[in-house]
Amino acid sequence: MSVAKVSEISATSNISFDDAIASGIARASKTLRNIKGAWVNEMKVNCTDGKITEYCVNMKITFVLND
Repeated sequence: MSVAKVSEISATSNISFDDAIASGIARASKTLRNIKGAWVNEMKVNCTDGKITEYCVNMKITFVLND
């Protein structure tokens, strides 16, 4: 039997939502081991002069704890 834990993180990108998600998971994997998935529960953009300047996501990362 394995036990999993969930950690909530925020990530941003000036390219796209996909890039923000990938960047967030890549960064989380530097300190969390055994990442099994992520649930994106919020997406938003920041704008300046009517143009998107930043893509932001809030995610819940699921990872399995070591024995």
